[in-house]
Amino acid sequence: MSDNLKAPSDSNTASRDPRAWVAPLLSTLLTLPAAGFAWFYGALSPMACDSCDGAEADRFDASYGAAWGVLCTGLVIALVIMLVSWCVPWERRHAAKRALLAVAAPVVVGAALVAFLGMVDWP
Repeated sequence: MSDNLKAPSDSNTASRDPRAWVAPLLSTLLTLPAAGFAWFYGALSPMACDSCDGAEADRFDASYGAAWGVLCTGLVIALVIMLVSWCVPWERRHAAKRALLAVAAPVVVGAALVAFLGMVDWP
């Protein structure tokens, strides 16, 4: 059989990546504290309207309910993305996918927090 027709068994693209754990670990170290801060900030936000009454309190409550749902959904999505970055096969050919997922997780946390802050009708 010709050498051109043989499938490469020891190609660099199918070999195990010894640094595959770096991107998911950095993502975890960024995502978990950021998600904790965002959740804590969102949970304490109703205190901003403790002295509100009437129409102002109604506007805040209505906007906070929707914004809280967006924040929690964004945090769950970020945590799922972070977990998927750990689950991508640890081969060199998947390094770009793993890095993209690892970067996306903390970005989603930031986007969810910005969306929360923008949706709430602050007093």
